[in-house]
Amino acid sequence: MLFSKEIAISMDGQGRVVDNIFTERLWRSVKYEEVYIKDYQVCRDAREGLETYFSFYNNRRCHQALEYKTPYEVHYGVSCGNK
Repeated sequence: MLFSKEIAISMDGQGRVVDNIFTERLWRSVKYEEVYIKDYQVCRDAREGLETYFSFYNNRRCHQALEYKTPYEVHYGVSCGNK
């Protein structure tokens, strides 16, 4: 159906099945480490909680796949000083 309507599936252009693995891992972490635990009932609370979580995720949470560095440290090549 997508192809008949000339809709491209979101990938990096290579058409590989693993293209979305990083996004899937991110959303799994967000759901299990934040959303399911907090069980938000109000959109404002969810927005504020997710802003806090993404700041933590990018700046303070060490990632095994990044050799126990944060995304900030890897992207900018500097230490956050949170070890």
